[in-house]
Amino acid sequence: MTHKAAFTAVKTVKAYERVVEQIETAISKRELRPGDRLPSERELMLTFEVSRSTIREALRVLESTGLVRSRPGDPRGPEVLQASPAILTKTVSRLVRLETIALSELVEFRIMLEGTACTLAAQHRTEVQLNDMRAAVDAMQAQVDNGPVAFSRADVAFHVTVWAASQNQLLQICGEATRGALIDMVTDELDRAPDSQARMELSLAHDREILGAISAGDGARAGRLARSFVIEYYGDIISSQSRAALGSVADEAPA
Repeated sequence: MTHKAAFTAVKTVKAYERVVEQIETAISKRELRPGDRLPSERELMLTFEVSRSTIREALRVLESTGLVRSRPGDPRGPEVLQASPAILTKTVSRLVRLETIALSELVEFRIMLEGTACTLAAQHRTEVQLNDMRAAVDAMQAQVDNGPVAFSRADVAFHVTVWAASQNQLLQICGEATRGALIDMVTDELDRAPDSQARMELSLAHDREILGAISAGDGARAGRLARSFVIEYYGDIISSQSRAALGSVADEAPA
């Protein structure tokens, strides 16, 4: 009997893709570290035995993924960058805009992350981090009269401290990416809303409650408060059906 194997077409790999692959591998193996410099364009051309246009295309791809920063003519060569959630943020935003994932799915994921981060922060926070959270909440209070933009910066500072206190770097990266994507998607709409002042007051009140739970070491309460707040804050921009489903997620998510 003849077997019918599922063969696919052979893809020709372009030279710049091979260059990208080798540099990515060197970075992933920590042979190249943040702050290190790649050789100059000319040296890269000689090393890889390719044209200048191939090297420039490879560097363009590496820059687009946030791995290196290249300045034409810089004699020191392209710089290897510290890992950043910025690319992940852009990717998540793009997925929502292209409707690959629904905005309600992004909010749902945010609920899970926010609740977990606050629960862990209540267990692991230090006194220094608690003081930073208190200072951030005070700064939020001071910025209420200065509008949503200034207030949002203070609000972000509070959440950054909370997420850092979770002591989980992957959680922090995913949290920053989802927060950035949500801000990218809905901030303009929320800021133009006639109740923007009420939203700021709501944020401040909730953050004070979350801070109180974290300070008391009550992870279960901190997690519940965080999950409920995400729904309350973003509920108006998703359907009532999605909001009801997300409410169920918030109630049932483990603390």
